Amino acid sequence: MFGLTFEKVLIIGVIAAFLIGPDKLPHYTAQLARLVRSLRDMANGAKDRMRDEMGPEFDDLDWKKLDPRQYDPRRIIREALTDDTTVSSTATEAAVITRSPNPEGAYLQRKRAKEASLAASEPTPFDSEAT
Repeated sequence: MFGLTFEKVLIIGVIAAFLIGPDKLPHYTAQLARLVRSLRDMANGAKDRMRDEMGPEFDDLDWKKLDPRQYDPRRIIREALTDDTTVSSTATEAAVITRSPNPEGAYLQRKRAKEASLAASEPTPFDSEAT
């Protein structure tokens, strides 16, 4: 959450307690407790309203399947491209072709091929319209 660890939040809380002072600290603590309670009540109210509007289908949903952290585009494309739905996931994992990256790159390969073809018999190309 925004790069804040427990230790940082604790330090911010201690500094805030010193800045607010002992006179106003109980008042602000009570306001914070009311804010947290109202946010929790709003979240529970939204959840109850959704359950009422969706009916019994709400409990039947697999919420883990709808979690965006489970999104894997490679898996989605692989499932879309395979027509046979009976293929196991281990078989599809084994069917994925892995390629190692070329250390030279495509640019250097083309450059070397061009140099080799020019060195064989042709003179250096000349463009009369080039600036």
